Amino acid sequence: MRKILNFFILGAAVSGSTGCSWSWDYARDFFSIHRIDVQQGNALEEEDVALLREGMTPEQVRFLMGTPMITDPFRPERWDYVYYFRPGSRPPVLRRVTVFFEGGEVVRIEKAGMGPPAPAAPEDRDQG
Repeated sequence: MRKILNFFILGAAVSGSTGCSWSWDYARDFFSIHRIDVQQGNALEEEDVALLREGMTPEQVRFLMGTPMITDPFRPERWDYVYYFRPGSRPPVLRRVTVFFEGGEVVRIEKAGMGPPAPAAPEDRDQG
């Protein structure tokens, strides 16, 4: 009986230590409670935000960005677009774009939580 028990202990030790990678992140995710992804607000794509320009009309901004998440009735010249995403147990992502109008056109754009601008595409070169 003791030989059988030793055999199983040795087998478990060998199989548990060969070819398996282990990290504490894996253990934390494996033994934690499942949390769903939470997404709220306007989906702010960096490509769309990059197209915002001063001088655009409210209709152009609404076509490009959609209806603003927050429209203050006391300050109708300010539109706030807010995006919040919490992927399960990971840290949340918060993006915010505020568009200010004056005289029916954009005069200022404030961005928070947006990544750096994408690099320009390389020019096609003749590789002859």
